[in-house]
Amino acid sequence: MRVIVQRVKSSQVTVNSEIIGEIGRGLNVLVGIADTDTDAELEWVARKCLELRVFSDDEGGDRWQKSIQEINGELLVVSQFTLYGDCRKGRRPSFDKSAAPSRASNLYNQFVEKLRASGLRVETGQFGAMMHVSIENDGPVTLILEKEFGQ
Repeated sequence: MRVIVQRVKSSQVTVNSEIIGEIGRGLNVLVGIADTDTDAELEWVARKCLELRVFSDDEGGDRWQKSIQEINGELLVVSQFTLYGDCRKGRRPSFDKSAAPSRASNLYNQFVEKLRASGLRVETGQFGAMMHVSIENDGPVTLILEKEFGQ
């Protein structure tokens, strides 16, 4: 599982010019599902997203002391199979490591439910749709989370 986490002031996703998910302060989470992913990867990455200390303390300082849970932030979770695009050979990416759409959709939905179990507001994109994601990155802070237990 490969996830890009971005600390944001706001973020939204549109499909066919309609906003389908929108958040304020929190995390924009782009999610790539590999064909080898299991519940173990979903659990680890969900916990990491919720516990990652990337927000300033109460004084607004530069030190990252707080998690998304501690600031009661929001999450926008968007499926992104292109995170498994392999560009090492040729000029066209290979997506051989990406999970098949039906399996990826199921795992993506499970991942979203794990995040929602935290009680935080979680918005999503639309799996498989052509989406436009607007991000007001805060910092900018952009991190890569990756976990593959099966390998």
